[in-house]
Amino acid sequence: MNGQKKCEGCSQRHACREIYGKLGGAEGASVTLSVVIAFLAPIVIFVVCLAVVERAAGLFTARFAVRTALGLVSAVAATLAWVLIAGRINRRISKNSGNRIIREQGTRLAGDR
Repeated sequence: MNGQKKCEGCSQRHACREIYGKLGGAEGASVTLSVVIAFLAPIVIFVVCLAVVERAAGLFTARFAVRTALGLVSAVAATLAWVLIAGRINRRISKNSGNRIIREQGTRLAGDR
């Protein structure tokens, strides 16, 4: 393996492997929901809001430029609102959980030496 060849001449290879092995085996919360909220939801909100507002604006005006402008402005506003709200909720939920996880993992690594 390529990684094995890199570690052959290193004086810290045993400690290094042990630490990376422990970090790789660390259990943590799934990030799937966070990824969906942070990346997928804003895109979906933008597209849906753009389509809905453009269609609704088509009932009031026949000018294509006005419909597009209304749709774009409302879609950007809705997406920005989502990002700000999701950010605040995320901050409240995980206020100290990041520090707690780092502290626990550090204690485990220091205690296993």
